[in-house]
This record gives sequence, structure tokens and C-alpha cells, in this order.
Amino acid sequence: MLRACVCLPPLACLAMIAGCAQSDQISRDPEPYDGISASEKITLAGTEPFWSIRIDGEEATFSSPDQPDGTPFAVSRFAGNNGLGFSGELEGQSVQIALTPGECSDGMSDRVYPLTATIALGESTLYGCGYTDKQPFTGDPSP
Repeated sequence: MLRACVCLPPLACLAMIAGCAQSDQISRDPEPYDGISASEKITLAGTEPFWSIRIDGEEATFSSPDQPDGTPFAVSRFAGNNGLGFSGELEGQSVQIALTPGECSDGMSDRVYPLTATIALGESTLYGCGYTDKQPFTGDPSP
């Protein structure tokens, strides 16, 4: 499987490169990524630590076991060459979200997700999977 990073603002791009799959060949499409429409609701989730982000338009909500009700924050959307990105600020910390198409496993369920997610949250990097209301995961809906 071939995946590549979304090109983000320079400092965030360096943090995201570590989360991208390595490959001898990286597909470079000169057109901006258009695989997720602006009207799709996006859900991202990760383990170790557990977290989720839901994106609906220009608003995202970050949830974790410590914040089960979630904390909303504004995001700006931008398309890269091989994926989609969002940027914003959550409780004073910079947030950069990179989504790339490709099968993703959360490592805990038998679900297969259509998107890989890498999030730079302040000084931390979170890795996970994602899906949209029009591009769902496959597998058990209640693992």
C-alpha cells in the first residue's frame, strides 16, 4: 500500500512525516486531494492514549477518557496533494490534522478504516484511523 503525507505548514509538516508510511515510490498528484467533500462529517480515533476527533465543517471536537463530553475548537480545512489537512487551536495548543487515504486498523477491533490520521497536538503526535459519514469503516459496528 502506498501512502504519503499531506503537506502542512512547514513546522507541522516535519512532525507529520514521522507518521507517514515509508515507500520507495511516493505518488505525487499535481491536483489537490478531493476524496472527502466539505459536507462529509469526519470521525478520527486512536488508541494509546484513547482519543477521538469529530469534524463537521469548520468545527472539531476533541474527546478523551478525561474529556468524554469533548472540547470544541475551530478548524481550517486545506487540501494537499495526497490527502486532506485541518489546522486549529485547542486550549492554547496548535493542532494540525493530516488525513491520507488508505486502509487503517486500530489494532483493537476487526474494523478496517478508509483513512489514516496523524495529529500534531502541541508537542504530542497522535496516530489513528478515520472514516466519514459517506466513507464508513467496515467490520463490527460495536466491537
